[in-house]
Amino acid sequence: MNDIKLFETANTVTAESFTLAEDYFRTPFKRPTITLNQRGKIAGSAHLQKNLIKLNKTLFVQNFDEFKRQVIPHEVAHLVCFQKFGKVKPHGSEWKSIMRAVFNLDAAVTHKFDVASVGMQEYTYRCDCPELIKLSAIRHNKVMNGKQQYRCQKCKAVVSAK
Repeated sequence: MNDIKLFETANTVTAESFTLAEDYFRTPFKRPTITLNQRGKIAGSAHLQKNLIKLNKTLFVQNFDEFKRQVIPHEVAHLVCFQKFGKVKPHGSEWKSIMRAVFNLDAAVTHKFDVASVGMQEYTYRCDCPELIKLSAIRHNKVMNGKQQYRCQKCKAVVSAK
């Protein structure tokens, strides 16, 4: 699938989503810029102050229908939320209400796409839990350079390299 088709689809779904929000709130919203340069395992991101939606091109191609159905409206909901309510929790009650009431969608925070083709190298770490922890290359490098420590979300122990 080429970039033109992806951009056309993203722009159409974004416009449709904003139209739903404008009808619901009875107010106009500023349309965002859309790019296909989201990196890593993230499907998409909304940059509120820049009024920008970044989509992961590889995941978009691999999960085309789900991007149209869920990912793009998810990111639009962030921008609508910001334009309507100002700075609030990213996946807080205002955002959830937009997802449910405006878009009639589940307010899912993360996707479940296969990210093997976009996955970045991970490093294995150990904490006090029986399971091992995987850190991204960015976090691994910060640990190795002594710039940061990371704690397990479950046991709260500082993780160490395996």
